[in-house]
Amino acid sequence: MDHVPDQTINRLPIYLRCLNQARTVGIAVVNSLQLAQMAGTNAAQVRKDLSYLGELGTRGIGYDVEALIHHIADVLGLTEKRRVAIVGYGRLGGALHGYRGLADRGFDIVAVFDDDPAKIGTKAGELTVASMDTLERDLRDLDVEIVILTTPTYVAQEVAERIAAAGVRAIMNFTYALLDLPEGVKVRPVDLSVELQVLSFYLARSS
Repeated sequence: MDHVPDQTINRLPIYLRCLNQARTVGIAVVNSLQLAQMAGTNAAQVRKDLSYLGELGTRGIGYDVEALIHHIADVLGLTEKRRVAIVGYGRLGGALHGYRGLADRGFDIVAVFDDDPAKIGTKAGELTVASMDTLERDLRDLDVEIVILTTPTYVAQEVAERIAAAGVRAIMNFTYALLDLPEGVKVRPVDLSVELQVLSFYLARSS
């Protein structure tokens, strides 16, 4: 499904979350309008997004919630566990490691790394904080697929290059660095300050 637009891919996890909530309260079938209202979009957008995934739903009836959950999960690659490492085990890295929502959604954190001698060798839940000296080897040995990068910004590019060199092709970047990596390495930036600025925009317009 290489033809699925990025914006559609960005909305699929939102639809999946809404569908899981619908299933929790016993809703078996939803139409595009109901799903749109839950997801904060419009019915035409829902239909267009889901049309990229194949022939889904029944005209005049809607979408089978259970079937659509499984279909979207399959498209997102969530039908198998993903092995994740956290590189940079500060306050943010520790908070993300402690977030149970990752494991509940199939993302297993299998390693954490830091360069602080005071942290290396200490326990991080059931894991032990590993040294950055063994980063490439450990990422390969553990078959890590996704890295959550929470290092200081000034070392992010260098560390990201090492991660890519180890064969990891997906990085969630929580630093402020604009990473320049080889083609084939997917970087997903997460900037909480940007999200807060967007909220500030709406507050400013509503006052």
